[in-house]
Amino acid sequence: MSESVFGRAAEPVVIDVWSDVVCPFCYLGSAVLKQAVEQFPHGSSVQVRYHSFQLNPGFPAGGAVLADDYLTQQYGMPKAQIEGSHAQLAARGAEAGLDYRFEQSYMVNTLDAHRMIHLAKAHGQELDMVDRLFRAEFTDGRNLADHAVLADLAAELGLDRDEAVQALTTKAYEKDIRADLAQARELGITGVPFFVFDNKRALSGAQPVELFRKALDATWQDRATQPA
Repeated sequence: MSESVFGRAAEPVVIDVWSDVVCPFCYLGSAVLKQAVEQFPHGSSVQVRYHSFQLNPGFPAGGAVLADDYLTQQYGMPKAQIEGSHAQLAARGAEAGLDYRFEQSYMVNTLDAHRMIHLAKAHGQELDMVDRLFRAEFTDGRNLADHAVLADLAAELGLDRDEAVQALTTKAYEKDIRADLAQARELGITGVPFFVFDNKRALSGAQPVELFRKALDATWQDRATQPA
């Protein structure tokens, strides 16, 4: 293998992920991607970066309603249809080690939750914060529109709680969040989760682990076959 290939391989494979913390498919997609990276022979050379996306940007800031009630009120979805969809997703989630408890999940405006992700990113704990927010939403039944809840979650990860409160109060990281949203529009992303591998290939949705592995393998192969 040439020295140039070693040079390229030394750089991480970058997976850019657009997701929202009230999106159950995003939680599943995140877990399955993690499984794929763990199975990937070059997993230590993979860098995952999360980007903000809002499924429901028009939802009132600070408000919260049970997600099932929201689906019924907003879309007229019958209770049986909601329960059936949840059961299927919960079964897939269990295979990935997730514990979905949909009956206590809330619909909120997620802008402030995204601020916490950007705060954690500044301290090198982006992935931990994303996972903690997902678990808070879909397992713990926490209200992610509540600033006290968000600050507590930041403190759980060892971040400074006062810094988290200040970030929420001053609406910090607005520019970073808006840049993520603008990039999503440029890429034509209308649904999440959305995964981009090394800016070359994309996957949309909570796909099976095999598809993530294929994307990783193909991305790594690109580095061995394309000139530096």
